[in-house]
Amino acid sequence: MRILLLMDPLIRVPPEHYGGIERVIADLANGLCDRGHEVTLWAAPGSNTTARLHPFGREGEWTKWSNLRNTLVLAWRFWQNGEKFDVVHNFGRLAYLTPILRRNLPKVQTYMRTVNPANMRRAKALGAKRLHYTAVSSAIRDSGKPAGGKWSVIHNCAPAGQYRLNVHVNSHAAPLVFLGRLERCKGVHNAIAAARRLGRALRIAGNISSLPEEREYFRKEIEPQIDGKLITYIGPVNNEQKNELLGTAAAMLMPVEWEEPFPIVLPEALLCGCPVIAFARGGMPEGIDHGKTGFLCNTIEELCGYIGRLWELDRAYCRAEAERRFSDSAIVTAYESLYRSLLS
Repeated sequence: MRILLLMDPLIRVPPEHYGGIERVIADLANGLCDRGHEVTLWAAPGSNTTARLHPFGREGEWTKWSNLRNTLVLAWRFWQNGEKFDVVHNFGRLAYLTPILRRNLPKVQTYMRTVNPANMRRAKALGAKRLHYTAVSSAIRDSGKPAGGKWSVIHNCAPAGQYRLNVHVNSHAAPLVFLGRLERCKGVHNAIAAARRLGRALRIAGNISSLPEEREYFRKEIEPQIDGKLITYIGPVNNEQKNELLGTAAAMLMPVEWEEPFPIVLPEALLCGCPVIAFARGGMPEGIDHGKTGFLCNTIEELCGYIGRLWELDRAYCRAEAERRFSDSAIVTAYESLYRSLLS
């Protein structure tokens, strides 16, 4: 198949540190190329995959004017090259598909965050044909259901070959880990509260948000808790550093305070054999097999209780389930099957 993958140019594909869906796009592009498909990627300058890359936009730029400019640039590209593809798969703004909505060409729009049904209704009003929606969790799909449309759920993935299983971890003594953006909705303050209550070491990794209110959250509520002994902040980490961080952790904590769609760090942790304890919000229940690959809970008290039960979990089983359900190979197969069904 001749497949076009399309992404907002805010973050390069793949990112070095922060960037969830950009990692998935890189894994998908590489996997599809490995299977003999002709893959083209329109994404940020500096992106790097085995697909044929045609960059556009400016990395790090996100304003209403840059979005308008990017949409116009892509409209020109579609006018020149739209007939060269069998399938167009957009991970960016739905507006990017406006120039080809009425074409008799299979189009896939993937949502990684809560859907605005009004945008879907606009696409329908513009005469959209052969437009199929996918979501990274059932929770995200359900947010778009009011607008109708045809939906599939395909979870996010992580490259299994880049993460190593470590089964030799003492669940009673090994440190706990928090990995993600250091924003209030991610719940790092809850992870710190649980670690302090139990006297367990907690390693925090991730980027500090550039948003003023989130930087203030970090400065006032997180930074004073970091003592370099019980609570340690490592900073942003790359894939190799994640291997060490997750492979030596007793568990990864995700006490989120929002409807978390489906974080990339979840399959990354499981591929290292690291179980996940999370608040049961958004797509988290879809990624954790309660009592087997981790635990789901609703309060800090429950979270602390489950930390004491980590010895019940089999780290090798965590890895096996991640390979089966959330590996790059599994997700490439799912998208490949979707493309074929749309073409037929």
